[in-house]
Amino acid sequence: MIEFLKESTFAVNDVLQVAWKVLKKEYFKILGLCLLMFFIFNLSGMLAYFFDGFNFGIKIILFLFFTLAYFGFQLTLFRFILRVLDEDRDDVFVKHSFPTTKQIVKFLLATAYFALCIFIVFMLVMVIFFPLYIVVGANARELVLQVGYSIAVLFIIFTWIRISFFPFFIIDKDVSPFKSIRFSLAITRGNFTKILLLLSFLAIFQILSIFFANSDGDFIIAGAINLLNSLLIIPLSSVTLAVAYRRMMNEYEGDQDPEILDNII
Repeated sequence: MIEFLKESTFAVNDVLQVAWKVLKKEYFKILGLCLLMFFIFNLSGMLAYFFDGFNFGIKIILFLFFTLAYFGFQLTLFRFILRVLDEDRDDVFVKHSFPTTKQIVKFLLATAYFALCIFIVFMLVMVIFFPLYIVVGANARELVLQVGYSIAVLFIIFTWIRISFFPFFIIDKDVSPFKSIRFSLAITRGNFTKILLLLSFLAIFQILSIFFANSDGDFIIAGAINLLNSLLIIPLSSVTLAVAYRRMMNEYEGDQDPEILDNII
């Protein structure tokens, strides 16, 4: 019986060090894929504005095309990084890392499950607060709503991080969409804090770029941070997630068909 997952933890520093080495080794290939995704995303926005008055069918076709292109390159990026980690050689090519059409469809379905999980978590929290909202006075209802929303956001962040590794299972193990969600829950069990630290570190420059972009501060500093974020932090983030996934997969032991309830906490 094939063991899919192994139970252990990964070191945050080790993950960052390995990710940095991989990025330095394959920087231009990884950056090129990130820039392609950036170009597709912005081009789709411009064309959506340009074709605003056109036939609805044309807009649907364009939407599907750009969606498949964007997520196709995202999966290619993840698969390429995994191949660099697994194949200790210098001739790892991007052209050999493209996902199959079936894997892209699985990814889109898993993304729908991902969004459904987020929605269910939000609704569960609000349902819990609904009786309190009914019994309190009118003056306190706004406070109850604010507390409910705040707690819902915290649970959404927790859920988001726990199931965010599902794309790797699709391109690496070729599992079904719903099973990829279950595997992501299983592999992140006990590693939430470490993953949160990784994401927090990588989010610092994104937060700084947003802060300077919306302030009246020095435009040179804002431009430098945006450039650093685009050329270094975003590519490093993708590599870091792939390295964390591979590290957890190599060190974890568990069921090849994990249950959701067994891995929530």
